[in-house]
Amino acid sequence: MKNLKRTIAIVCGGDSSEHDVSMRSAQGLYSFFDKERYDVYIVEMKGYNWRVELADGTWAPIDRNDFSFMDNGKFVQFDYAYITIHGTPGENGILQGYFELIHLPYSTSGVLVEAMTFDKFVLNQYLRGYGVSVADSLLIRKGYETLVSDDEIEEKIGMPCFVKPAADGSSFGVSKVKNKDQLAPAIRKAIMESDDVMVEKFIEGTEISIGCYKTREKSVVFPATEVVTQNEFFDYDAKYNGKVTEITPARLSEETTARVKEITSRIYDILHCNGIIRIDYIISRGVGSNGEEVDKVNMIEINTTPGMTATSFIPQQVKAAGLNMTDVLTDIVENQFR
Repeated sequence: MKNLKRTIAIVCGGDSSEHDVSMRSAQGLYSFFDKERYDVYIVEMKGYNWRVELADGTWAPIDRNDFSFMDNGKFVQFDYAYITIHGTPGENGILQGYFELIHLPYSTSGVLVEAMTFDKFVLNQYLRGYGVSVADSLLIRKGYETLVSDDEIEEKIGMPCFVKPAADGSSFGVSKVKNKDQLAPAIRKAIMESDDVMVEKFIEGTEISIGCYKTREKSVVFPATEVVTQNEFFDYDAKYNGKVTEITPARLSEETTARVKEITSRIYDILHCNGIIRIDYIISRGVGSNGEEVDKVNMIEINTTPGMTATSFIPQQVKAAGLNMTDVLTDIVENQFR
């Protein structure tokens, strides 16, 4: 009798500095998936080495021709890929293109959206055209660093500012620069992670992160998480080594909370996203049309393969919303087959 359970690949690893973080997200996702409904496997990718973990703890190679494998003599082909690679190739459209070629449904947005959201500079310029508030920024390309002088950066962007890889996943290679003498080493550090570097204006305010997903039947925006860190900014050390306080739901006014949710839902639709995304914002103080002081919602970046460990933002927000991660993942998978 044919197995009626769908076979799910949790695709993790990748080729960026966040390989190990991705592996932890895969373990989190594995714990959340409904095993009564799905046969779930963890697939690790690193370069050309693609392998799947079998039930007995051993690993088998993945056939890259069709993303299949042999499990103790039995041929297994996946019905669906849940991508949790942070960085290349799972967050920049490369892996999505492969899955499109072999006609395997997957959990993220499409090739173009993934490529665009992975490049922070491109994304910001695109969404600015839709009226989304983003920080001013400049792009510096590897090998052309001298085209923009330190004086120009100071004049156009101001100090302090952030120097970050334009195309990368987490917080590797990010520096907060307080004077122009710190620019050159910060740019060199960022170039080690990405050929394109973004120099971004510093916005003073409250940092929040908020998740969203949609299906044919529903639109869900989770409660936002407020990020309070002991460090200069929410860097890798703060993110993964506990030097941060995460408050869910964020301490925002009802009006600002509603506006953040509306903007998040709108961005999801503008980009025609799929699956769970997480958007980071800085809430700053600005002046309204009548001259009154108001909260200004500034988008910082979009994460299309957000962390999925038990303590990551999305599971926290799902719990705060009174929802269940298992049900959310089932929603996302089944939406592809309706």
